[in-house]
Amino acid sequence: MKSRYDVLVIGGGPAGALAAQTAVDKGLSACIVEKRPAIGSPVRCAEGIGKEALTEFIDPDPCWISAEMTGATIVAPDGFVMQLSSKMAGGKVGYVLDRKIFDRELVWRAADAGADVAVKSRAAAPIMENGVVKGAKIDHAGKMTSVRAEVVIAADGVESKFAKWCGIDTTVPVREIMSGVQYVMTGIDIDPESTVFYLGNEVAPEGYLWIFPKGPKSANVGIGISGKKSGEGHRAKDYLDKFVKKTFPKGKTIEYIPGGVSVCRPLECTVADGLMLTGDAARVVDPLTGGGIYNAMFTGKLAAQTAADCIGKGDVSKKALMAYDKAWRTSKMGKTIDRNYHIKEYLIKQPDEKLNEIIHSVSKIDMTEFTTLNLVKEIIRVNPKLVLELGALAASLR
Repeated sequence: MKSRYDVLVIGGGPAGALAAQTAVDKGLSACIVEKRPAIGSPVRCAEGIGKEALTEFIDPDPCWISAEMTGATIVAPDGFVMQLSSKMAGGKVGYVLDRKIFDRELVWRAADAGADVAVKSRAAAPIMENGVVKGAKIDHAGKMTSVRAEVVIAADGVESKFAKWCGIDTTVPVREIMSGVQYVMTGIDIDPESTVFYLGNEVAPEGYLWIFPKGPKSANVGIGISGKKSGEGHRAKDYLDKFVKKTFPKGKTIEYIPGGVSVCRPLECTVADGLMLTGDAARVVDPLTGGGIYNAMFTGKLAAQTAADCIGKGDVSKKALMAYDKAWRTSKMGKTIDRNYHIKEYLIKQPDEKLNEIIHSVSKIDMTEFTTLNLVKEIIRVNPKLVLELGALAASLR
């Protein structure tokens, strides 16, 4: 790790890896600093990503794909099962990754391209000059080092301490933090080619429970519930344990992963003078699903492209870097986040009876392609009264 780079990336996840690789591909010097001693560990997500979304950035490799999905199942609160066929869901359902290997692959690619990588290196404080971020003080294996940079890209996850230190309010309301727990289980009877989602306030209040296969008899079995619904005796783990005891009584848990995911709106602004925020740090997780791998890679790459352009012009002010903020907001990804936030806000307010009604009606729909947009349009078509309940969102989908 040198004392100066064009781009300093805080965090070695998908956002940070794509940012660093893109920066060096653009002719810049870059360094990734990762506070953990190993890239990709611990895993903090269900590891699912759509096929089309993944191949936008990297070709699939069996080394880091645990399973390929051809369908999906949604279980209503009353137990009714809605199945999405491979014809409807195949291209959109995608893969369940092995994030420990996948994340390392992304960082290896960045390193091979020319980026420096420093693990067990914690960003302790920003270097600020007249309100401009000029780098960071890095605690590298117990030794404090100052690393200066033209642009710092914060890709340090949902906690995003670095952005806070730079004066950006990254607070997420408790009700918009999804409190999550996931078990990696083996010895369970599942459909190895279909993801399963359970809905209902008795199963996962203001959230959902998932089964993401990782092989014939193994899967990520997890749950996310609203932070405001969590409390003594009814935390995410309590709901998950109840489900596992009933559904997989002979299953064995080989890994336990707790964590939180923001399902709020993105930050009002994701740049400052000399600073850009990406991925979970920018709060660009899909508010409806909690998925964030694609959004992290998309914003990481875009941030580095913008940084290269601004550095080339000799202007890394907030005004110049706003090109990044505007670009992701107006992209398909940005529009999806905005739309899905409204859908999420509607769904979490519904009683189980309403969720049952919606899922039952949707099961009768013959869609040629399953997407969230098509799903909501069809729900509105067969439930006209939802136009009034969804208001402006429904009108925008016509």
